[in-house]
Amino acid sequence: MSGIGVLALQGDFVEHIKTFSSLGVSAQEIRKANQISDLDALVIPGGESTTISYLMDLYNFRSAIKDAASSDLPIWGTCAGLILMANNLKEDIPIPLSLMNINVSRNAYGRQIDSFKDSINFSFDRENPFPGVFIRAPKILDIDENVDVICTLNDGEIVGVKQGNKLGTSFHPELTTDNRFHKYFIDLVYS
Repeated sequence: MSGIGVLALQGDFVEHIKTFSSLGVSAQEIRKANQISDLDALVIPGGESTTISYLMDLYNFRSAIKDAASSDLPIWGTCAGLILMANNLKEDIPIPLSLMNINVSRNAYGRQIDSFKDSINFSFDRENPFPGVFIRAPKILDIDENVDVICTLNDGEIVGVKQGNKLGTSFHPELTTDNRFHKYFIDLVYS
């Protein structure tokens, strides 16, 4: 098996798979840790971060993901996935994977009722804002110097980062009809 895998333990994995497939890229649900070693890239989707973390531990995904990341597998975390990829969290739970040198706070924009949409500025397409969907979104509190800012809100708030071939977004590109961010990840994986 090769292609892009989307961790399918909980969350919006189906939406990522549909978007990648619409772009002609092989994408599949990843439900067993041993599937990760055969992938070209991995997406950790949005969902509920403590639940995903619990299921990662229950089904032995944590070490498989960390091993793949250390072998330079491209990984993209959206919302809950961003939380799990962080090096540090403001909160005590969940235990992050420490894949990116970022400090994150869970649900920092508020509860479910505080979810919102906002225009996102991309470093790779400054002319056309991206329609950001934020659902109980995490905030990127700070980043190390080896982390690049790739997306911000109009007020400068960081909502997307890149460190090598690892991406993290506090928003949900898979919940829009705009596939530019998925194309950006595909280019990162296959270029």
